[in-house]
Amino acid sequence: MWCERCKQRPATVHITKVINNQKSEKHLCEVCAQASGSDLGFLFEPNFSFHNLLAGLLEGEMGMEDTLAPSTMERRRACPVCNLTFTDFRRIGKLGCGVCYTEFGPRLDPLLRRIHGSTVHTGKAPKRTGGAIRVKKEIEQLRKKLNEAIKREAYEEAAKLRDEIRAKEKNLK
Repeated sequence: MWCERCKQRPATVHITKVINNQKSEKHLCEVCAQASGSDLGFLFEPNFSFHNLLAGLLEGEMGMEDTLAPSTMERRRACPVCNLTFTDFRRIGKLGCGVCYTEFGPRLDPLLRRIHGSTVHTGKAPKRTGGAIRVKKEIEQLRKKLNEAIKREAYEEAAKLRDEIRAKEKNLK
């Protein structure tokens, strides 16, 4: 596909806009996209990286997070292993080590939920054998819900969950 504007170079930038359910597409080369970046409603940055994306997402959290943080001491807390602060993580877009996940866990949860829709990795399973694996995961989740219901003393809900677990286990066999 060639650039719609100059028709001389291959189109490497593809822009899709949806406004009031009306879809419009533009296919431009890098040169034309840079030249018309402000006309298209964005500034074209050829050195875009995942770290820039992550840092941009974190900047959206910055104002809210700073007001919710209990103290400046909490904001300055650093990872005990690599000495990275959460402010540094927001600027760089990368964690320094595995301990950072534990250290900044509560602050990372909203970000992960926003990016992935969940904070738990569910993975994928092949369709041939995935049925049994999927049912086992569902049973595991139901058992967690059952334990929570018992802790809350919601015994009717717990009984329904118990029956559902038994039915799934019976179908699994």
